[in-house]
Amino acid sequence: MRKFCFSLLFLGSLCLQAQEYFLKQYEPYKAGIPSPEAFLGYGIGEYHTRHDRIVHYLETLAETSENAEIETYGQTHEKRRLVMLRISRPENLKNLPEFRQRHLAYTDPNTAVKAGNDLPVFVQLGYNVHGNEPSSSEAALLSAYILVASEHPMIERFRREAVVFVDPTINPDGRDRHTQWANSYRGDPLVTDPQDAEHNEYFPGGRTNHYWFDLNRDWLLAINPESRGKLDWYHQWYPNVVTDFHEMGSQSTYFFEPMKDNGSLNPIMPRENYEDLNSLFGAYFAKSLDSIGSLYFTKEVFDGTYPGYGSSYPDLQGGLGLLFEQASSRGHAQKTAYGEITFPFTIRNQLVSSITTVKAAVENKDLLRKYQKEFFNTALRNAAASRVKGYRVVEKYDKNRLKAFIDKLLLHRVKVYRDGEDAIVVPASQPQYRMVQTFFETYERYRDSVFYDASAWSVANFYNMDYRPLRGVPAGKEITSLEGLYPVAPVESSSYAYLIDWDDYNAPALLYRLQSEGLVLASAFKPFTTQVGGREKAFSYGALVLPVSLQKKSPEAVHKILLEAQEEFQVPAYAVPTGYHLKGVDLGSRYVAPLEKPKAAMLIGDGVRSYEAGEVWHLLDTRVHMPITKIPVRNFSRADLDQYNTLVMVSGRYTLSDKEQQRIRDWVSKGNTLVTIAGASRYAIENKWVKESLIEEKKDSAKVVERLPYADASEHLGKESVGGVILRADLDLTHPLAFGYRKADIPVYKNNEVWLKPSQNPYATVAKYSKNAHIDGFLTKKNREEFLNKSASLLVSPLGRGRVVLFADNPNFRGSWYGTNRLFLNALFLGNHIEVPQ
Repeated sequence: MRKFCFSLLFLGSLCLQAQEYFLKQYEPYKAGIPSPEAFLGYGIGEYHTRHDRIVHYLETLAETSENAEIETYGQTHEKRRLVMLRISRPENLKNLPEFRQRHLAYTDPNTAVKAGNDLPVFVQLGYNVHGNEPSSSEAALLSAYILVASEHPMIERFRREAVVFVDPTINPDGRDRHTQWANSYRGDPLVTDPQDAEHNEYFPGGRTNHYWFDLNRDWLLAINPESRGKLDWYHQWYPNVVTDFHEMGSQSTYFFEPMKDNGSLNPIMPRENYEDLNSLFGAYFAKSLDSIGSLYFTKEVFDGTYPGYGSSYPDLQGGLGLLFEQASSRGHAQKTAYGEITFPFTIRNQLVSSITTVKAAVENKDLLRKYQKEFFNTALRNAAASRVKGYRVVEKYDKNRLKAFIDKLLLHRVKVYRDGEDAIVVPASQPQYRMVQTFFETYERYRDSVFYDASAWSVANFYNMDYRPLRGVPAGKEITSLEGLYPVAPVESSSYAYLIDWDDYNAPALLYRLQSEGLVLASAFKPFTTQVGGREKAFSYGALVLPVSLQKKSPEAVHKILLEAQEEFQVPAYAVPTGYHLKGVDLGSRYVAPLEKPKAAMLIGDGVRSYEAGEVWHLLDTRVHMPITKIPVRNFSRADLDQYNTLVMVSGRYTLSDKEQQRIRDWVSKGNTLVTIAGASRYAIENKWVKESLIEEKKDSAKVVERLPYADASEHLGKESVGGVILRADLDLTHPLAFGYRKADIPVYKNNEVWLKPSQNPYATVAKYSKNAHIDGFLTKKNREEFLNKSASLLVSPLGRGRVVLFADNPNFRGSWYGTNRLFLNALFLGNHIEVPQ
């Protein structure tokens, strides 16, 4: 066996037999089962391992041992497999279907549990949700080998009393992006200089998935296939313990729960979770890490309030989610203030915590099962004690948005019932009562004011759902699937024209599909009422008009194209024989204008916020099926902007030269549309592209500054940031950016300090925060009084013959804001028709 040296952080330099560093403690190992080193051809920690090789190794363990089985639970955007390795003794695996049913009884308050101590505890070891935090997937290989092949008495006990589910890579697309980078720049000898390319990825980095989403925020929102596959798996098994392994800055040490005391309180979470169970398991981790000399810390940072983390979602399912954060080598070895930190060292801490998690779960399995049963029992008791017995959601005009909301409820196993044609009811009295609270309840009071992530997550507001609490729940038919829900009748043939409501969430996708087929459509910039099928029907602002006689295709071809698009996107369409209307404008009105097909581009690259850029890309790719050209900032000076009619700029640290800025201004002035989101809106205003202003903090030089404790600086300063709140904005429903909305007030999401001053132009402020704007989340009194109450959410400012659409907030946040996506899409599809009167 080869020898190689590790420079161990805090421990000095040791030279050990390569894999004894990880494996010796658990000897002996069963012959015939290959170790990771034997399989890969290199020692763990020498290189970063590709995801396909990780999957192949787990398949090999399942093939060579009766202690393991492998299943595929999904695939990524880039079609990489998502797998789970089940590990236990052969008898347990054989009886797993029975064990699963007995285990699920602990999650159902209406089912009695079967007595007996033979039921194993279910432990799910989840690794590498952030692709460029790679140590945990390497630890997954070692953990799997130890748990499958070790004949050590302790490991044999684990197999006897537990079923361990190993998910080696939650984010394979991001991991492989980082793996390629780290291995490509690996030196021999290793380069530990932090400035080396190996330690500094280029945009977008490997943290995120294909569309640059942070999957560790996606458990609740479930936008991506990785999360949807994982949630479907999760609700089949409801593991008692779930791990969530991460990395942090190279200058740090190691973190495990408990989290910070003042950030742990969750209004719907039992205290036993974040106080008793976390402290119990924390003592195990401390002892294990002490034994190998690793430094660590607890209770100082991080909070588990947001329910979309891998370490918080299990807490809402009667399990125990555990967060681990390892100082990162960001490559294979890197110089730090403590000396060198190496990839093998980071792996070993994650490995030790993995095995210790199984140990703690096995030794406390009765307590964990009792807690899980009581968790779901208290859900029903809490629901019974609440005055709110459920929620009624009404959506008359946009069934596709309603279906998307229902889909999210069903994914989390929340029971939903129909209440007539346009409404649903979600009862409180159900095992997933805490998920019902998560979807609908809003909060103003918090124990802490500095959140690691969002402080608002009432999902019903993400979807702009019109909902109200109920004191009693009416009877209705349960919805168990979207299949056949709200079917759309195929449109009849017309030789004159077709009309399509712009209210439907999928209407932009339908429009783009029709435009791509060569059809020309128009938009009604004023409402009208006409006869449809012998009945009077009103069409609101933005209704689409497809005139048959003006097309270059035959009426039969036009009808066929529309039917196919309608079938794909399930958008209602109506055949009409006349353009003469009962009320409002007629189809030949000058207020019915033909639409230009959007040709969009977006700046990306170093300095640009990849999350926001990815949200734009994902929205257009997956829901509108419309391409957007992603132009790296480094290439912008030679890009031909005249190919596009819309340019998107998201938040970022832009370093455009004066010449490049002038190119953008000149291009907009020709009649094109620039859409800026949050930080990019600030950039456009500060660089005087538009005649708009920001609301800035007033500086009072005469004010006496109060002295505060230095140690509390981060907490005091941090609470003034807007980490993520839901606010109410008031829309001008007659403005093209607001077409498709029927109500003037709309929830918006703010996670920045960009405060736009309402425009001096009376027609340019499309959305202003309402008088009582706060809906959900933490916001300081200062932010409310000095900024929020005086600010606008959305402006349109003229620039030559073009316009700049300035969003203060992010209308596409995390791919989940179905309620504000339309504002952004209107800027793309209707932008060229927006003229700001001077």
